[in-house]
Amino acid sequence: MNTASSISTVAEYPGQSDRRHKSRTPTIFTLLYSGMDSGQMLIADGVVTNLSANGIGIRGNRSVTLGMELALFVDIPGVEEPLCVAQSRVSWVEGRRFGVELGAMKLENMNHLRLFLWDHNSPSNNQDGNN
Repeated sequence: MNTASSISTVAEYPGQSDRRHKSRTPTIFTLLYSGMDSGQMLIADGVVTNLSANGIGIRGNRSVTLGMELALFVDIPGVEEPLCVAQSRVSWVEGRRFGVELGAMKLENMNHLRLFLWDHNSPSNNQDGNN
């Protein structure tokens, strides 16, 4: 009996490859995601598990499919309104864990994301105080 789960990635398809060029920042905060799945509207919530300027790792409460287009509403700490990402595409899936590649965002939203990443990757914010 094989109990290993199958991971689907964009790299399995011709002309596609892992396009992760930025390091991921581990996180835990909530988001809402929505998209169309087999002609049905999918609305679900989940937890952001890691984040970069180009993508988000998510543990969701509803399954998605590889290549699915999603809109995301991310509750970034310190930002009053959820970060709205109108366009993203599912780039890998493992059960209810999946990653999305971010599409175009409004400048204000991109700036909130960059500021969050900078704050959480800055050596001055190192918790052990050694930097």
